[in-house]
Amino acid sequence: MDSKKGGCPLGMDRKIDRRDFLNGVAVSAATLAMMAKAEAQQTPGMQDDPGYYPPLQHGLRGSHPGSFETAHSLRDGTFWDHAEKPEDTHTVYDLVIAGAGISGLSAAYFYRAAKPNAKILILDNHDDFGGHAKRNEYRLNGHLELMNGGTMLIDSPHPYSAVASGLMTQLGIDPVALSRQCDKPEIYKGLLPATFFDKETFGQDKLVVGRTREDDEESPIPWKDFLAKTPLSPKAREDVLRVQEGDIDYMPGLTSAEKKDKLSRMSYYDYLAKIVKVDPIVLKFYQTITHDEYGVGIDAEPALDCWGFGYPGFKGLKLDPGPIERMGYTAAGYCTGGSPTFHFPDGNASIVRLLIRSLIPEAMPGHTVEDVVTAQANYAMLNRKGAPIQIRLSSTVVGARNIGTPDNSKGVEVAYARAGRVFRVHALNCILAGYNMMIPFICPELPDEQKAALHELVKIPLVYTSVALKNWRAFHKLGVAGISAPGSYFSGVRLNWPVDIGDYRSVRSPDDPILAFMVRTPCQPGLTEKDQHRAGRYELLQTPFETFERNIRDQFARMLAGTGFDAASDITAITVNRWPHGYAYEFNPLFDDFSIPPDKRANVIGRKRFGRIAIANSDSGARAYTDSAIDQAHRAVGELLAIGAKGPG
Repeated sequence: MDSKKGGCPLGMDRKIDRRDFLNGVAVSAATLAMMAKAEAQQTPGMQDDPGYYPPLQHGLRGSHPGSFETAHSLRDGTFWDHAEKPEDTHTVYDLVIAGAGISGLSAAYFYRAAKPNAKILILDNHDDFGGHAKRNEYRLNGHLELMNGGTMLIDSPHPYSAVASGLMTQLGIDPVALSRQCDKPEIYKGLLPATFFDKETFGQDKLVVGRTREDDEESPIPWKDFLAKTPLSPKAREDVLRVQEGDIDYMPGLTSAEKKDKLSRMSYYDYLAKIVKVDPIVLKFYQTITHDEYGVGIDAEPALDCWGFGYPGFKGLKLDPGPIERMGYTAAGYCTGGSPTFHFPDGNASIVRLLIRSLIPEAMPGHTVEDVVTAQANYAMLNRKGAPIQIRLSSTVVGARNIGTPDNSKGVEVAYARAGRVFRVHALNCILAGYNMMIPFICPELPDEQKAALHELVKIPLVYTSVALKNWRAFHKLGVAGISAPGSYFSGVRLNWPVDIGDYRSVRSPDDPILAFMVRTPCQPGLTEKDQHRAGRYELLQTPFETFERNIRDQFARMLAGTGFDAASDITAITVNRWPHGYAYEFNPLFDDFSIPPDKRANVIGRKRFGRIAIANSDSGARAYTDSAIDQAHRAVGELLAIGAKGPG
C-alpha cells in the first residue's frame, strides 16, 4: 500500500489493543504476566491464574484460537490417536453439563431448583462463560464501555413461554421496565440513518444520509429526495421508490391466503425480480437486508417471512395480519406481536452473569439486575474444589457414555480435555448443551438416525465486531448514528446502543471515545441455505484477524471520507467475535420439507434423551432465540428428573 507519514494510511502498521493490552489503563505485574502468557497461548491462560478476565481480551474472539482445535480433532477422528489415557478424578456429580452458554447455565439453574443439594459440574471449551452471549469490555479514557460480542438482546418474534419469562422474572429482569428506565435514545437525537454505496457494487463510493433499506419509521427525508442523491440510475431509483412506497397489487385476483401461500414458496429475491420486476442493481441494494435476521441474503429467504418482518414491497398486496407458521410455530411475529425487547450494554451476557450470580454468588458480586452490568466477575470462584457448583473453562468434552445400557443406565462417564490432559468424571446425569453437530462425536453410541438428525441442523455463521473509536465527531458531523452498507464487507455499522443502567453510563459527547458495532454474515448466494452456512463457516475459520482489521479500517475510511476521520489514528482497538457456528438453524420452506410430522423433525429426533444423557440447546428448538435455549434446558432437565435416582455405578 502507499505510505503516509512513514506508515500505512489505514494504520495496519500501528499498535492497537488487538488482544492483550488495555488502552490507557495501568495493570498489575501479575496481570501483565498473565497477558504475556496469553499472547504465547493465544488464550488468556487458565481461569485460576492471577488477573484472569476474558472480557478484556480483544483481537480474534468468539470462537477464538484454543477453543475449537480439540473438537475438530475429535470430529476428524484423530484426537484419541494422540491423547493421553483419561485420568480418573474419582469425583461423582449429580449432573455434568457440557456447555456454559445460556442453555447450559439455565439447565443448572433448573436442576438445582429441583434438587437444591445437587453437585453440578459445568464444562466449556471457551475461555469464558456465556457461549454466544459474549461480553466485550473496554476501558476508554478510564470510562467503562461494553458491547455484545454475540447474542444481542432480549427479543423474539414470539411471546416468551411461561418457563422462559418465569426465569427472567426470577433473575430480576423486567424488559418493559428496563427499556422504559434505561434506554436513552435522546443521546442520538437528530442523528439519522444513512446508506453507504460502495464503488465495487454501485460504481461510486457515496454516503447518503437520511434512509436505509431497513427503514420502517418516519424520516424527515422523503424517499424520493434520498434516492436523488444516490448513485443509482433513474430507473433503479424509481424501482426502489416503488418497493418502499408503492401500493401496487402484484398478485391481483388472489385472496390473502393464496398470496401468502405463493410468497411462502418463493424467495424475496424472486419476488422482487420476477413479480415486482425491479432493475438488477436494486436486487443488490436489498440483497443483504436479511443478513442480520437470517444469516443469508434475500435469495435464500421466503418472501412471506420477509413480509412478516416488515421488509418493503408488500403494501399493495394488502395481506391479512396473522401468524406465519413454520414447522408448527410462528416464524415471524412482526405482524402478530412478539416478546418485549431490551438491550443490556453487553447484550445477553448480562443474563448469563445473573445466572452465574444465582449459581455461584461469590463469582459475581452485587444483588440487582442493574449492578450486574458493572460487576467485576471473580473467575477464581468458578472452579473451587469441593464447591457444589463448578464451572470449568477451557475444557472440551470429548466423550459421554452411559454406564450400562441406555435403558438401564446407572450413570454417565464424561471425559474432557483441558490444558493438554484428559480427565474423566462420573455423574448420575449429563446434559449436552453445546453445538448439535459435535454431539455424535462426543456420544458415538447414539442411534444412527439420531446422529443424522443432529448433523442436519447447520448453525448460522456470523461476525459481530466491536471497534473502539477515539471519538465520534465524524458521525456527529455527518448527522448519523448508523450506516447500512449493502455491498460492503460489513453490511452495517452503528454507534453503541445508548443505555444507562445502574452505574453504567453511555457516552454523551462526540469528543469522547465510543464503541461502534459492525456485523458481517458470510454467505454465498445461489446455494441452499445450509450450504451457504457451510461455506461461510469455512470462510471464517480460514480468515485471519489481519483480514478483518484491514476491511474494518478500509470501510470506516471510505464511509466517513471528508469528515476528518483518520482510520490510522482514530481506531484504537478491535474485537472480532467470529462465530463459525453461530445461531441455530430455523427450518426454511424453500429448502426443507414442511410435510414432515412434528415427531420426525430433525430437531426433535436429535434431542431425544439417550439413557441418562439429555440434550439442550437452541438447535433443539430450531429457533435462534434466547427463550428457545431456556425452554430446551427446562425440557432436558425434566427428562432426567423423570427417570428417578438410581445412582451411578
